[in-house]
Amino acid sequence: MRAVSLIKDPQDVVREYAKRMRWFFPTDALVSFSRRGLEKPFYRITRSSAWTDDVNPWKQPERLPLLRGGILADLIYSEYPTIIDDLQPDPGDPAFEYLKGHRSLMAIPHFHEGHALNMVAFMRREPNAFPKESFHDNILSSNLFGRATYNLVLSEQLKAAYDALDREMMIVGEIQRSLLPPKLPDIPGVELAAHYQTSKRAGGDYYDVFPLGSGTFGLLIADVSGHGTPAAVLMAITHAIAHSFAGEAHCPGEVLSYINRRLADHYLAGSGNFVTAFYAVYDSSTRTLAHANAGHPPPRFRRGTLVSSIDGNSGIPLGISSDETYHAATLALAPGDRIVLYTDGLSEAFSPQGRMFGTMGLDRILATSEGRVQDLNDDIIGAVGAWSNDQPPTDDRTLLSLRVH
Repeated sequence: MRAVSLIKDPQDVVREYAKRMRWFFPTDALVSFSRRGLEKPFYRITRSSAWTDDVNPWKQPERLPLLRGGILADLIYSEYPTIIDDLQPDPGDPAFEYLKGHRSLMAIPHFHEGHALNMVAFMRREPNAFPKESFHDNILSSNLFGRATYNLVLSEQLKAAYDALDREMMIVGEIQRSLLPPKLPDIPGVELAAHYQTSKRAGGDYYDVFPLGSGTFGLLIADVSGHGTPAAVLMAITHAIAHSFAGEAHCPGEVLSYINRRLADHYLAGSGNFVTAFYAVYDSSTRTLAHANAGHPPPRFRRGTLVSSIDGNSGIPLGISSDETYHAATLALAPGDRIVLYTDGLSEAFSPQGRMFGTMGLDRILATSEGRVQDLNDDIIGAVGAWSNDQPPTDDRTLLSLRVH
């Protein structure tokens, strides 16, 4: 059993089984057949010791002979283990080429969910060749090997399904990343940097920067509830809605209210899903930041050595109630001010001891940062990684940071 436990390929299990059975009793020929997915009296030959080619019945089903009726059909559809002491196959039997020249046959059914869907037949050239006293042990051993083979087949199928799903998620992730800004725009008097990392192949975080004309720019960061492909799809929907706004994009409250109505009325009604978002409009001529919040973690704001949060008027997350409206507040900025927009995958990163990084962790990095905002982002990501012992993130992590010159 040690050798069997090391086997990963179902084909190798079958070979090991045939070898082990030959240890217990001599065999001149072996044929396996199956009625899985077929109606009486049809069956397929899945393996034969007479074959010179090594046919894989799970990967090459088209090469398996389909037969109808005869001794083997009677055996497998009876679902009973059988020993034939005086085998005399009819030349007209569909399986005659597998049976000819043999006088003894031992047929052992392999059961799945109570039905004998597969059977293996051992044959000898002389009659009365199979001892009756060991028949029950042979049935048990054969079915144990059959179950081991079936489990390995399921494992291979599961891996194939996982690989296919992983490829699909990679494609979804590539499409999702293509919706993010390929390059951050140049904002007069402002330095921008972004960081985006998903916890899976695809995620639900989203950031965007919109040139609005006349020296104004929209800054959006959002976090879709959930993870993986469903979150990525909802993120793409949010992106499409945000880019379809035809009103005055200079009003953050109206933009969030518009996105909220579309999500609640057409996409998220009764689903239990939602989107948190922070949207701001920066006016480079006045150095003012108008902003509105829909249940998103408030950005961190540093002026001098003091770090605080940009609170304003915060509403509930988007997509919960179409009646919700959002209102804007305005913050006057000055040269040297720094702002960090982030998603909770950063603040809610946990240490091995179960402690959360928190906004205090973000504030510590922000309070001591003196270089470029790209360096600030790198420092935050590095600190979060060290805090969580560089474990893979359990949630998406996104940063959009800016510094006013």
